[in-house]
Amino acid sequence: MHERIVEILMFLVSELKSNKQLNDIDVSFLTKNGYTQSEISTAFSWLFERMSVGQQMVAQSGQSEKSTRFLNEAERMIVTPPAYGYLIQCREMGLVKNSDIEIILDRIMAAGFSSIGIPEMKSFVAGILFDSGSNSSLGGQISLETDDTIH
Repeated sequence: MHERIVEILMFLVSELKSNKQLNDIDVSFLTKNGYTQSEISTAFSWLFERMSVGQQMVAQSGQSEKSTRFLNEAERMIVTPPAYGYLIQCREMGLVKNSDIEIILDRIMAAGFSSIGIPEMKSFVAGILFDSGSNSSLGGQISLETDDTIH
């Protein structure tokens, strides 16, 4: 389910990059494409949480990280070009940092996969974004169910 929230986040950040404000984004497009109100709300909450602590989601022109991570031979055998392209797209949108990419690639290599496509990469990105121990998540909890109870 977190993968769907990452898809919504990518849409929202894309809209922000086109100089829209969060309150100007038409979410009816998302509901028409099958995303639930809970998923949309979770994505907005994730963005608001990051923006409230001053994390910049949309880099100004010429302000993005200049380094590019090339896959080594072993990684190229496992990570498909479309999956790596998706990961780079997430970095360019500001959802993950270079250090997150290293963590994701380390996790992939340690897991012993024979091949990683876009669906699996989405799961790894979601794991980084919503992992409470990750630097990217800032320690928050995402609640997706309406019957969740906080003790």
